[in-house]
Amino acid sequence: MELQEKVALLPNAPGVYLFRDAQGTVLYVGKAKNLRARVRSYFTEERLADAKTGTLLGEARDIEYIVVDNEKEALALENNLIKQWKPRFNVLLRDDKTYPYIQLTKERFPRVYVTRRLRRDGSTYYGPYFPANLAHRLVNFIHRFFRVPSCTVDLERGRTQPCLEYHIRRCLGPCVPGLTTEAEYAAAVQGVRLFLEGRLKDLADQLERHMQEAAEAMRFEEAAMWRDLLATVQEMQERQKMAAAQGEDVDILAYYAEPPLVAVNLFHLRNGRVVDRREYFWEDQYEFQPEEFVAALIKQIYLAEQYIPDRIHVPVDFEDREVLEELLSERKGRRVEIHAPQRGPKKAMVELAEKNAQHSFNLRFRVLQPSSEAIKQALQDTLGLAEPPNRIECFDISHIHGADMVGSLVVWENGAMKRSEYRKFAIRTVGGVDDFAAMREVVGRRYARLQAEGKPLPDLVLVDGGVGQLHAAVEALESLGITTLPVAAIAKREETIFVAGHEDEPIQLDRYSPVLHLIQQIRDEAHRFAVSYHRERRAKTRLKSELDDIPGIGPARLRKLLREFGSLKRVREASEEQLAAVVGRSVARRIREYFDTIAPQPAQR
Repeated sequence: MELQEKVALLPNAPGVYLFRDAQGTVLYVGKAKNLRARVRSYFTEERLADAKTGTLLGEARDIEYIVVDNEKEALALENNLIKQWKPRFNVLLRDDKTYPYIQLTKERFPRVYVTRRLRRDGSTYYGPYFPANLAHRLVNFIHRFFRVPSCTVDLERGRTQPCLEYHIRRCLGPCVPGLTTEAEYAAAVQGVRLFLEGRLKDLADQLERHMQEAAEAMRFEEAAMWRDLLATVQEMQERQKMAAAQGEDVDILAYYAEPPLVAVNLFHLRNGRVVDRREYFWEDQYEFQPEEFVAALIKQIYLAEQYIPDRIHVPVDFEDREVLEELLSERKGRRVEIHAPQRGPKKAMVELAEKNAQHSFNLRFRVLQPSSEAIKQALQDTLGLAEPPNRIECFDISHIHGADMVGSLVVWENGAMKRSEYRKFAIRTVGGVDDFAAMREVVGRRYARLQAEGKPLPDLVLVDGGVGQLHAAVEALESLGITTLPVAAIAKREETIFVAGHEDEPIQLDRYSPVLHLIQQIRDEAHRFAVSYHRERRAKTRLKSELDDIPGIGPARLRKLLREFGSLKRVREASEEQLAAVVGRSVARRIREYFDTIAPQPAQR
C-alpha cells in the first residue's frame, strides 16, 4: 500500500503513530488525539512544503500505530517509544548530567544507598536531589541518627564480629545475631521512610514515644539518644517551615538557538532558591520550531523524573501543555502548572535563563571551537589525505518517491561555508528511485564543467550516503579521467565515514569529535540546500490530478476529496452518495459520470 492509502485506514481514536523506512527503522514517533486526522495532515501541501516533513515522508515507507484510551496515555507512550527507538526526526534529549537518588532496599534488613540508576528491584527511591552532594549528606545523617547502614555485607550470613561502623554508632549491627532485633531495626527503617518522605511531624511524634518508653523503662542512655534525635528533627522541621514560606519549587527552562545549534538551560529553584542548573546542547536542529522543541523537552525531562516541581516556566506555549499538566499533576498527586510568562518577575527569570543559555551556547560552540588550521590538519589525519583540505565540495540528492529528483552542491572553504559557490541540479537522466544514478549524474556534470572551464578541483569530495553513493561518485570521476581526487561519504544512520579505496575500514569517530562535527555540518548543509530546492520545484510543478479535468473541481474541492477519502483510488471507488456528502450532489454526479464513462471501474465479482 502507498502511505496515503494506509493513512485512510487509520482509526479516529487517540494513539501513537510511527513512521518507518524501508529497513524498518523508526524515523519518527508522534502522538495524536485523532490518529487519522493527525497523520493525514502530513500530506497537505503546507506540510509537504516544510523541509523536515518533506524529508521524513521521502524516507518513510510504512506507518504503524498503537491505539490507547485517551490523550494522556498517548503522551506517556510517545515518550517511552522515543526513548526506546531514538528516532532521527524527533527532538532527542541529551542530558549533560544525572542527579542522585537515595535507594531504600527491599530486604529483611533494608539499607540505604546513593545511586544514579533507577532499577525495578522492589526498592524505594527518593529524589532526585539538588545539588548532588545533598543525597550524600542525607545518607550520612541516616547513618548517624537512624544507624541504618550502606554496606555491601551479606546480612543473612551470621558474622561473629561487627565492623567499625557498629562501634562508632553508625550501624545497628544486623549482620551479627543478638546485636539488634528485627523489631528495633524495622522501627529505625520506618523512621528513615518518614524522614525521606518529609513527614517530619510524624517522625517527631514517633521519636517522642520512643523516648518516653525508654525513660519509663529506665533505659536512660537510649532515652538520651532518642531525645537528641528528636531535637534534630524538630530543628529540621522549623527550617522546613521557614523555607516553605520563602517560595515554591519551580523549574525555569530557556533556550538560545542559531539553527542547527541550540543550547538550553534548566534552572531548579527549591523553596525559592536556585539550587542547581542543567545544560543541554543540540547540533542537528535545522528546522528549529520553538513550540515543538520545548514540548519535546518538557515531556522527556519530566515524564521520567521521580520528583516534579510545582511550577515549570517555559519561554513559549505549546500544543500539549494542558494535557501534560494533567498527567504531571496525577503523577505528583497535586496541581502542577506550566507557564509561559509574558510579564513581571517570572518573565524576568525566564529572560535571565535565556541569557545563561546564550552564555552556554558561546562556550560550547564558539570559544571552544578549534581553529581552521587545526581542524584541517585533524581532517587530513583522520581521512588519510595527502594534504590538509582547503576546499571541500559536498553533494546530496533529494526527492519524494523519485518525483522531482534534484541534487545539491555546497562548498566549505578555509573554515566557512561559501554560499556564493552553491549549485543546484535538476536530475535529467534518471527515472524512478535511483539515488546512485542521480549521484553519478550530478558529480559527473559538476566536474565535467570544471574541466571544460579549466577551473581547479577541490581538495575533497564528500557525498551524503553510504558505500553505494561513494562508488557512484567515484565512477563519475573515473569516467572523466579523474583518479586522484579524494572522495568520502558519511552514512546518516550510524554517522560512519567511508573513504574511497578503504571502504572495508569505515571510520567511526567519537560523537564529540571536531572532525565529525565539521563533516556533519557540511553534509547537513548539503541536505538542507537539496531539500529547499526540491521544495521549490515541487511547488512550481505540482502534480496534476486526473480530477483536475472534471468541470467544477478546483483546488479547494480537490483537497476536500483527498482529505476525506485519502487517495484517488478511493475517490474512484466511492459511490455517488458518498461523494455528495463531501462536494454536493451535482459535482458528485459529474465525478461519477466521468469515472463510469472515461475511466470505468473494473467489473465486480
